[in-house]
Amino acid sequence: MTSETDMATSGEKALDLHFIEDSSITEVMRHRAQSLQRSAQKRQEGERLLLPHEAVYRLDFTNQELTFVRWSVSLTGHGRVVVTGISQLWTPDLTNLMTRQLLEPVGTFWRNADDPEDMPHKCLEADIQEFGERIAELAKVRKVMYFLFAFKEGVEPDKVSISLEFTQV
Repeated sequence: MTSETDMATSGEKALDLHFIEDSSITEVMRHRAQSLQRSAQKRQEGERLLLPHEAVYRLDFTNQELTFVRWSVSLTGHGRVVVTGISQLWTPDLTNLMTRQLLEPVGTFWRNADDPEDMPHKCLEADIQEFGERIAELAKVRKVMYFLFAFKEGVEPDKVSISLEFTQV
């Protein structure tokens, strides 16, 4: 889901990109973890298996010349969501995800159990700024980028909405 709006001051267009769950890749990764567990095999050295509270999401870039503006996060209730970028370009054979393919920094957003519902979520601002800028850089060479979303401490996927706002260069 993408929306474009004119920015009044500079004439640049804003582009709002929403993270979309990639249920087919998530299922393949879950199947890999379950298969190893059933057959009592170990993962490959350096392989990163999908945990039960994680899912794969994607961003589709319709424009590849972007400047990062901000994150838009809606988090209902309490808990923590961690967004980790994946440097891997997925292929139809869905090669295994390796730990070295996970990008730093990560985006962490949370609300504590004792925080009022109308209180904004919390985040590590320097990390999410750097992460957003890195995503904009990677968009120059990609049409799609994948992410691991980890839902922790009571957060459910349907209680979270995250998008990124960019300006088109």
